[in-house]
Amino acid sequence: MTGFAERRGAGPLGDWVWEIRAVNGKGLDLRMRLPEGIDGLEQAARAAVSARVARGNVSLSLKLSRSSEAGAIRVNAAGLAVALDAVAFVTEEAARRGFEVRQPAATDILTLRGVMETGAPPEDTGPLLVALLADLDALLDDFGAMRAAEGRALAEVINGQIARIDELARNARDAAELRRPEMEQSLRDNLARIMAGAADADPNRIAQELALLMVKADVTEELDRLVAHVAAARRLLGEAGLVGRKFDFLMQEFMREANTLCSKSGNAELTRIGLDLKTVIDQMREQVQNVE
Repeated sequence: MTGFAERRGAGPLGDWVWEIRAVNGKGLDLRMRLPEGIDGLEQAARAAVSARVARGNVSLSLKLSRSSEAGAIRVNAAGLAVALDAVAFVTEEAARRGFEVRQPAATDILTLRGVMETGAPPEDTGPLLVALLADLDALLDDFGAMRAAEGRALAEVINGQIARIDELARNARDAAELRRPEMEQSLRDNLARIMAGAADADPNRIAQELALLMVKADVTEELDRLVAHVAAARRLLGEAGLVGRKFDFLMQEFMREANTLCSKSGNAELTRIGLDLKTVIDQMREQVQNVE
């Protein structure tokens, strides 16, 4: 789910730079830094990103540089008219009362509130919005292409880890078969010692208890499930669409079987294989966080 893209554009109202970044995340967490004053931009940008990205911590930003007109100083005609009317009224009222008032200079009038303005006049941001969203669409194309390329590389890594888990599961099955005579002999020896030390013990009950221990130590079911999980992981890797959450769940199942295998192993070689399995599964779980 990681990715980055940048897009630069220009129009009659200024220049802009779109930038989008994404890192791993369980769901979609979209954060945006957009300039104010462009009606509909935030809602449209959020909808555009959400339609393309389903998972990850995503940051979208837009830097907009207005044209030089944005910093120009201009006369507000309406404000000037109000100011001149006020000057005329004061002059006439002063004359009526017998006062002589000096006519103000033009520079004096310009300093009155509302006469001068900075910034561009009110503008229609509709064309700017259309141009920005068109560039955003192209940005998301670039972003998707980068993530797709990374996804292909990631698929190779995960496929290799699945193959390693499959190999270790087969090695565990071989190790379990090799330990079977050892376990059977151990159980017979234990049964003989118990029978020798407890003449009044029920041999059938003792045999049942030992058989139960044998069943509990059997790892066939765990190994069968590991093989099934390997097949499921390979199917998910070949599916189109959103499979990240399914992979998350599958990794939990992988780890559960590996933990049970280690707890039931009773054999150094089988324990070593189980620990190797847990290592590979943990590494794969980290990579799966990048899958959308």
